[in-house]
Amino acid sequence: MIEKFSELCELCASVVSTSSQETQNNQRRKEYFMFKLRKRRNGWLPAILLIALCLGLDFPVAAQSQEPFYQGKTIRIVVGLPAGDVYDIWARILANHMGRHIPGKPNIIVQNMTGAATMITANHVYTVGKPDGLTFGMIIPSIYFDQLLSRKEVQFDYSKFTWIGSTVKGEQQMYMRADSPYRTVEDVRKASTPPKCGSTGTGSPSYYLPRLMEEVLGAKFNVVTGYQGGQDIDLAVERGEVVCRAFTIEAFFAREPFHTWRKTGFVRNLMQTGRKRDEKLPNVPTIHELMDQYKTPESGRRLATVVLGGDALGRPLLASPGIPPDRVKVLRAAFAKTMTDPEFLAEVKKVKYELDPTPGEELETLAKEIIAQPPEIVERLRNLLGK
Repeated sequence: MIEKFSELCELCASVVSTSSQETQNNQRRKEYFMFKLRKRRNGWLPAILLIALCLGLDFPVAAQSQEPFYQGKTIRIVVGLPAGDVYDIWARILANHMGRHIPGKPNIIVQNMTGAATMITANHVYTVGKPDGLTFGMIIPSIYFDQLLSRKEVQFDYSKFTWIGSTVKGEQQMYMRADSPYRTVEDVRKASTPPKCGSTGTGSPSYYLPRLMEEVLGAKFNVVTGYQGGQDIDLAVERGEVVCRAFTIEAFFAREPFHTWRKTGFVRNLMQTGRKRDEKLPNVPTIHELMDQYKTPESGRRLATVVLGGDALGRPLLASPGIPPDRVKVLRAAFAKTMTDPEFLAEVKKVKYELDPTPGEELETLAKEIIAQPPEIVERLRNLLGK
């Protein structure tokens, strides 16, 4: 027995020695080792394999025994807006398809956690979600305002979220009830009574766009906050509580009641935020055109650039901070594959949404740039938002 064991040790030693002399390639080492095994059919195969594994040879047997991390697990996408909102719909579309592209094919569910213009969701994902890649979030991207202004409710560092990807960029528009006296931005500038716009909170475009228009265009608005989501604001518009709302062009052309509103002429569009006019709003001026018209000074234009920076982030899918880099790579790759998945594309087409994805790496860079603002811009932002 001792003699056979000594022989076995010599065999293993010869494998390591010979393989290191012949090549550093692990595949060649395995081939040479298996050749030796075929020569010695003496019942010592289990022991040989054990020693080989101890010596660091990468056998398929070891790889097969290691299950993917996500196998049998469930990912939660926490959405900061109510069910039926465009963020919620995007989250559910992603939940239907992205799991197929993650090794282990985890189940993905959506949970709505509304309030404070997605602040509650952002805090939850950042502080409650573990760094394991199982807690995702969808938030209004402009919530970075709250961090820049050092608001006490903020429990996150915007730049440290794990950014996975965004399905579409988010340029904005403002609609106004057509039966209101405000047909143009000039009408708003001249009005003795500012129009009332509904908003979910200061981190939402429904709040900061009217305030930005006041700052750089001289058009005053009365912004009414506290609505839980965009659909609540739309109902308030129908009831006549408020007459205007600012939010993405994508959402305005994606669902009811806007399809009916456009057909019946219930609302008109006053402004859009892109550098050029969206093809769906060819007769609506951009905020940049309006700043040219009203000769907005350079300081105001710089402020507009910071305020509108969140548009490039669109509908971001993010996750808790501190996730291992290899797992982040898996999630970003899965997101990218989902963007070309035929079943995913068919569902996006069915709901008539636009698709203009941005990879997580680019979102991460944008987030870090946006949050690194000089004190003078932060102070102007503070004045803009009224706090």
